[in-house]
Amino acid sequence: MKDVIEKRLADLKSEHEAGQKMLAELDARRAQLVQTMLRIEGAIEVLQEMLPSKEAHAANGGTPSP
Repeated sequence: MKDVIEKRLADLKSEHEAGQKMLAELDARRAQLVQTMLRIEGAIEVLQEMLPSKEAHAANGGTPSP
C-alpha cells in the first residue's frame, strides 16, 4: 500500500511540475502577444492620423489636402 501511495505522489508531483512549466510558457506567450497587439494598435493609430480627416476634407472644399 505504501508503495502505491509513494508512486501516486511521485506522479502527481511530476504532473504539477509539468503544469507549472506549461503555465510559465503560456504566460510568456501572452506577454509577447500583448506587446504585438500594442505595436499593431500603435501602427493603426499612426496610419489613421496620416489619412486626411473628413473635417479637413470638407474644409478644403472637398479636395484632399496634399
